[in-house]
Parts: sequence; C-alpha cells; structure tokens
Amino acid sequence: MTRIRKAIFPVAGLGTRFLPATKAMPKEMLPVVDRPLIQHVVDEAYEAGIEHLIFVTGRNKGVIEDHFDRQFELELTLMERGKKAELALLSEALPEAGTVSFTRQQSPLGLGHAVWCARELVGHEPFALLLPDVLVQHPRGCLAQMIDAASGLDGNANIIAVEEVPAERAHMYGIVGVGQPKGKAFAITKMVEKPKREDAPSNLSITGRYILQPEIFDILEKQAAGTGGEIQLTDAMVALARTQPFYGLKFEGRSFDCGSKIGFLTANIAYGLDRPDIAPELRNEIRRLLSGK
Repeated sequence: MTRIRKAIFPVAGLGTRFLPATKAMPKEMLPVVDRPLIQHVVDEAYEAGIEHLIFVTGRNKGVIEDHFDRQFELELTLMERGKKAELALLSEALPEAGTVSFTRQQSPLGLGHAVWCARELVGHEPFALLLPDVLVQHPRGCLAQMIDAASGLDGNANIIAVEEVPAERAHMYGIVGVGQPKGKAFAITKMVEKPKREDAPSNLSITGRYILQPEIFDILEKQAAGTGGEIQLTDAMVALARTQPFYGLKFEGRSFDCGSKIGFLTANIAYGLDRPDIAPELRNEIRRLLSGK
C-alpha cells in the first residue's frame, strides 16, 4: 500500500451530549487528564507517521486552530518564570509549519459530508480518518497497528479498525461481516449500519479509525442522505467495496467512546492510572470514593 501521509480529523460536531460544557468550548478540547481529546488523537497520528493534519471544522471551533498554533505571550511568561518543563510540553505539541490545514463544513450533513469537505486537501492518495471522540489506549497506537497490517495487503485496500461489542449492543454500531484472514487483518464481507441484533453479521463494530482510498470522494460527492438525513460514510464504503477490497483489523488495546459521559469519565480514570506521576494518589482517591469515606 502507498504510504499514508495525510489524516482527516472531523471536528465540526456540536457536542450536544456535553452541554452546557460545550456551549462555548468544542468537545474536542475537553481534557483527558491534562491533554485535550484532539491532542491525544493527533499524537496517535504522529506515532503512525502522519505528516499532514487536516481538520474539518465548523463554527466556534477556532480554539482548536489556536491550540495547534504558538501563543507567544504564554511562552514568554513561562520563559521568564523558568518553567522549562511546561515550555517543552508546548513545543512538543506544536506541529511543524505548513503541516496543518483547516477546512469548513458549513452545514452538519454527517460524517460522510465532513470527509468529502477535505477532498481538495487530501488529493488523489490514500488517507487516514480518525474520529476525535474515540481514544484507543495501547503502547502501540491503533493507527500504527493498521498501517503495520496494511503492508501486507493489496495496494488499493481500505482498512477499518474493529472491536468486539456485546450482541445486545450491536444495533448501536456499524457491524462488519468477517471473511478470510490476511495477515493480522481479515476480509470484510459486508458492512451494516446499526443492524437489528438478529441481523448483525458478527459482533465486530467499526471503531473510529479508517484508512481509505481517494475514490471514496467520488462516491461521497453523489451520495444521497441516509440514516438521520445525513450523508453516511458507511453507505459510501459499502458502495466502494463493490470495486475495492475492504479489510478489518481487530486492534490491540481498549477504546473509549469519549462522545459519551461514561466513556469520557472512564478514559480520564484509565489515562490517569497510566501516569506514574499521579496514579498512586488517584488510586487512593478512587478507593476513598468507593468506600464512602
């Protein structure tokens, strides 16, 4: 497969499940421990070798652009106060000049439409798509695992990260059918968006990470609105699968749906417990809360 250089991050959503916290602050900027959600996902992309970040934004998302830019007043203040560690953190999160692009999704027409909005920035090459409200915790990031698996696949392959879900919750996700294995991946035989439990082709759900071929843009351009009156990415992938192979990768690690309150709170606990500097004290506080003391 051609090297994956670009990644799309759709960040135009309204974040209504976190109101009123997201009335003035994008949900992508909600902190998991001490890093915004979007920073965690960008870090995963960088680990996988992504060179160009493409953000599909909407209204009131300017703070995301500011986050990935320099703030001279803050840097000067930290420098004057000798805060070298904090300065290093800011420098570490700062992309190189010319490696970040922003484009607008003026209307909330769905994930498929958000991806299509990035077509001119991606060009005619395969790309990664990372949903910023899904975090995957593992020493080897989910996207890096996908790119590792892609090395043994066809040049025009599309890859989707999948994970097991309880059968009674299959109706909440896009579910894939499982075909022949190929290396660590497997051929996807079908994709069904939110099937009834009895109609689900497996218990493997699509999980917020994709490697897609650029032909998806041609399909999205003509894609009719689907579920919820939105342009669904899954519908376009089903159409593309008629001419190109799709593979699934059951990745290692645990995912957190940070678009839900429970997923977001669980991610904060899990990532906090993974931090040697705060894990011991956090464990003690959790014990105190559970004991009611």
